[in-house]
Formats: sequence, structure tokens, C-alpha cells
Amino acid sequence: MIGNKTGKLGEDIAALFLERRGFHVKYRNYWKPYGEIDLICEKAGKLHFIEVKTVSCLPAGTAHENYHAEQNVHRYKLKRLGRVIQSFLMKREYKDMDWQFDICVVTIDNQQKKAKVKLIENELLPE
Repeated sequence: MIGNKTGKLGEDIAALFLERRGFHVKYRNYWKPYGEIDLICEKAGKLHFIEVKTVSCLPAGTAHENYHAEQNVHRYKLKRLGRVIQSFLMKREYKDMDWQFDICVVTIDNQQKKAKVKLIENELLPE
């Protein structure tokens, strides 16, 4: 389990990573009573709804070595995120925009003070 401090750091790293790749971060932590989207970005006229998963890793050879944080975006979470996305798309200025759902995994190596970022694009949301 990561703390709020680690999660916030992961979101900051993800936002910087995305901005360096041409994304414009429009909203952070867009909240509705039934869920929250970590980042809403725009790139090339398309909206990207991004769930950030942060892992604070241990040295090689530990149990976390084969852990994939994106697996924590389970079906129930995806349904809630889908509801938040649909409510966001009801806004007049975004109604006709193309969009996709992405997952950004940030792995933080506390010992070496480094982070590795992986963007998994165009994930499917359950109907």
C-alpha cells in the first residue's frame, strides 16, 4: 500500500512525463462522488483520461520484482472510472471530442532516487 505522499509524487512524475511528450494536462484529480480520474490531458485534439498507478520498488530479487501495478485497475474500478469519464464528456466543450483511457505506471526506486514510467494507451472500459 502506498501513502498519499507517494501517490502524489507518482502523479507529479506522470504529469511531467506526459507534458514532455506533447500532452497538455487540463485537469488533475477530477472528482465525482463515484470516482476520480487522476489526469485528464489533451494531445492532438484527443482527450486522454489517465489513471496513474505508483509503485515504490524494492531492490532486485524481492517480491515486487514481478509486480505489475496496472493489474490493480480492476473491473470495478474501471466501471467507476467510466462513469466519471461519461459525466466529464457531458460538458459542452468536450462533447464531440475523441477520447481514450490510458494507464500510466510510475515505478519509484527510492534507493537510487529514480523513476521509471510506462504509458499503457487506449485501454478498454467495461460497458
